[in-house]
Amino acid sequence: QVQLVESGGGLVQAGGSLRLSCAASGSIFSINTMYWYRQAPGKQRELVATISRRGDTNYASSVKGRFTISRDNAKNTVYLQMNSLKPEDTADYYCKAEVVTVINGNIVVWGQGTLVTVSS
Repeated sequence: QVQLVESGGGLVQAGGSLRLSCAASGSIFSINTMYWYRQAPGKQRELVATISRRGDTNYASSVKGRFTISRDNAKNTVYLQMNSLKPEDTADYYCKAEVVTVINGNIVVWGQGTLVTVSS
């Protein structure tokens, strides 16, 4: 079984920064693409950023230039550095990973989410 655990959310003032982490654990052989999504109250979940195993990244236009996704393959961990935060960045942030497991082959795993609140 594989689990993703996010951390780093919290309350921050507009213009501030937060760094989210998402650590994978369990019967992992390797992890391919890792993702950050977010879901604001009353809105659909949206893709924020992706990072391939070799480090290729993509960002939603709304966060490009402010957020940076990175990963540490040795620690099976993905990060999201969020700078210049805006009130509209307030949401639950979720990580997702495409995991190659030791026994069950390829699976997709979601974390439980971490809340980011940006005050104006």
